Amino acid sequence: MLGLDVASSNERSIAQRFSMAGRRALVTGGSVSIGREIALAFAEAGADVAIQYSKAADISFGKENAAEELVREVEARDRRGVALEADFERAGEAKDCVRRAAAHLGGLDVLVVCASIQYRTPFLDMPEEQVERQIQINFRATIKLLQAALPLMKESGWGRVVTIGSINQTKPESELTVYAALKSAQHNLAMNLAKDYAISGITINNLSPGLVATERNKWRRDDSTIWEEIQRTSCPMQRAGEAREIAGAALLLCSEAGSFITGIDLQVTGGRHL
Repeated sequence: MLGLDVASSNERSIAQRFSMAGRRALVTGGSVSIGREIALAFAEAGADVAIQYSKAADISFGKENAAEELVREVEARDRRGVALEADFERAGEAKDCVRRAAAHLGGLDVLVVCASIQYRTPFLDMPEEQVERQIQINFRATIKLLQAALPLMKESGWGRVVTIGSINQTKPESELTVYAALKSAQHNLAMNLAKDYAISGITINNLSPGLVATERNKWRRDDSTIWEEIQRTSCPMQRAGEAREIAGAALLLCSEAGSFITGIDLQVTGGRHL
């Protein structure tokens, strides 16, 4: 019996270390794909979740009601969920999104920066509008989110920030030059802030996925033969990742299990970074 009691105690301890009970999280770009799975993982672990989304983006993916449906899934797990529509292309929207999330949840402990856009356009052919939109949504908005969220976390003496990067930070792709450059800039920003805020009980990490099957790259799966070849050559595992596999890494970084991890770039790439 003693052995069983010790085993049960150990199991509870591990579960508690990955728990996010009582935490309040904002996941940007949270209505579909990687953001959605992260939001659900957090809710499963006990967190209340605010989900920032772009209605226009969800419509373009054929997921017009994705945010509302996700809130229902969060609430089905007995957690509070709220969908916050915000257009990060507009000045002030990112900071206001943090304010609204904290107001709805009663504070903010966790920020996951997942919202981004990309254009597959050769560098010399990329119009100014595409450059500016990526700079605004993929980088300026990140700065504003952090400027709004970090003081709230510092005041409480506890916080978790995860910026979602990309394998393209280190593995260039000719049609994604601006996107990759901005992901590198976001990574650098996270690393600088990690050092500054570690003393305040806040961990800040970058999480870089490789090829993952998402709504954004759904068009690549229209031809199964081409998709199989893309997967075969994408990484040593010879397959695309699933959004839930990225969510598991985010849960590690945002729970007590990752309390001694800060300032890293966690490559979740199936070995593509090697």
